[in-house]
Amino acid sequence: MSGWKHAFSLSKEQVRDATPPGTVTLIEHRTSSTNGQASADDAGIIKYPLPSSDPADPLNWPTWRKMALLATVSLYAFVANFTSADIAAALQLWPKFFPTDPQSESNLVHLIAVNVLFLGVANIWWVPLSNWMGRRPVLLIATLLLTLCTVWAGLATSYHSLLAARIFQGIGGAPADTVAPALVGDVFFMHERGRAMAIYTLWLCLGPIVGGIVGGYIAFNMGWTYIFWIGTALSGACFLSVALLVPETLYSGERPILEHTHGSAESEKGDLTVHVEQSSCTNYAPFTFFRSLGFKRPRGSLLRASMAPWLTLVFPGTWVVMFHYAGLVGGIVTISTLGAQLVAAPPYLWGANAGLINIGGLIGAILGVIYTYVVADLRLTSRAKRERHGYAEPEDRLPTMFPALAIATCGFFVFGFCAQYPGEKVWVALEVGYGMITFGLLQIPSIGFNYIIDSYSYRAADCFLCVTILRAIISFSWTFFVLQWSEKDGPAEAFGIFGMLMGIFSLLTVPLWLWGKRSRIATAKRLDNSARLTPQTN
Repeated sequence: MSGWKHAFSLSKEQVRDATPPGTVTLIEHRTSSTNGQASADDAGIIKYPLPSSDPADPLNWPTWRKMALLATVSLYAFVANFTSADIAAALQLWPKFFPTDPQSESNLVHLIAVNVLFLGVANIWWVPLSNWMGRRPVLLIATLLLTLCTVWAGLATSYHSLLAARIFQGIGGAPADTVAPALVGDVFFMHERGRAMAIYTLWLCLGPIVGGIVGGYIAFNMGWTYIFWIGTALSGACFLSVALLVPETLYSGERPILEHTHGSAESEKGDLTVHVEQSSCTNYAPFTFFRSLGFKRPRGSLLRASMAPWLTLVFPGTWVVMFHYAGLVGGIVTISTLGAQLVAAPPYLWGANAGLINIGGLIGAILGVIYTYVVADLRLTSRAKRERHGYAEPEDRLPTMFPALAIATCGFFVFGFCAQYPGEKVWVALEVGYGMITFGLLQIPSIGFNYIIDSYSYRAADCFLCVTILRAIISFSWTFFVLQWSEKDGPAEAFGIFGMLMGIFSLLTVPLWLWGKRSRIATAKRLDNSARLTPQTN
């Protein structure tokens, strides 16, 4: 019987009791001394994955090191997207700074579009390299490339030189969307990832928003090149932070194996029986600061690592998160590009203030991170406490996304309609529509990426590659064509179609929520079960 046919032939009880990859025992129900029943009140959270005794194991690192790593990858995500979007509001000044190299508005928009494209597709080689040679060397090379190419952009004296610099700038920023979130999965326990990803996501989303706001002011008041000199300083800070604060997080040592059995479905107690197989190695070298600066030998085959990401397309979760992320980021990039052009034209004539169109996005991002930070892990643990076996399912996170995706879909229609019919106060509605989309975007890395990490563990970075490639293609396409499309048929039609597509993408969450565990049962053999991480009792 095929995996899919078998998975959908199981009864609800069989599915509930199954433990495919991604289903873990998060809560240990301790037996009450009064009546022998398991109680959520006396339930203890179980750490998952189970760390080894090695101080070099990322799960054993002290809190300060984990927080420093989270701050560094969050800064990298911010800077990569800041440098991508900071020229949007300054494009109107091109004739002033490049009088001998005139370009049409559509050509100038390509300076943003190509950067966005390579922020995604460059992960075709970054992700396999990170799985082969490690996260640390990839982040060092990428942040150095980002720094050098931002310098190149500041020194460029022609459109084509700047276009080439923007391409390589995007390549240098690409791992911020794939390798960086994989680090969060490497060092944080399952019940901690939601909040950690919320922090990362906030800075990821603030990058293009803040870049869009300040880019125009920098160009108008300080000059075109200062956009890139400030970007150079930020990129250089990323490189130094990675060099000093981000050790290698790919752990290749042995971790204990936990075997657990539950009582039968008819059992009144449903006790948890635990057997832990400890690693044979007990003598570990101290994990000093100087040791943390080192590198590890490449592992496995680079060719095999290059092929692995495409095999993750068999997982339904990859497709759903891929469509969510592509649609919302495509909308944000398009609005940050087109929005500045709209408010720079009559009846608004904002001039140097054109970047303030991003204020709505900033407010939406702040509200989104508050919502996600509060509910992301809370729902997962509360569901596990009510579950008989204390199981945590990745699908338990998904309902958190429903209201946010609905709000974001409506945001496309609000922005498009108001852009079509400008008026003295209509800019307020443009800001509201932008904020609605940004609010939804915050949920995708926070909830969607965590769903991938929880479900597919060590294959998460491979899944992120597919997610970011489609995101880059859609963002590039929308940004590349939206200006001409809006001029020809009006922004209401363009954003109406974007909103319709986003609505379809959002509805895909429902079958994943209802049948996601069955799909994980069906695709369980696609994961190397021997490499799965295992839980630990707190």
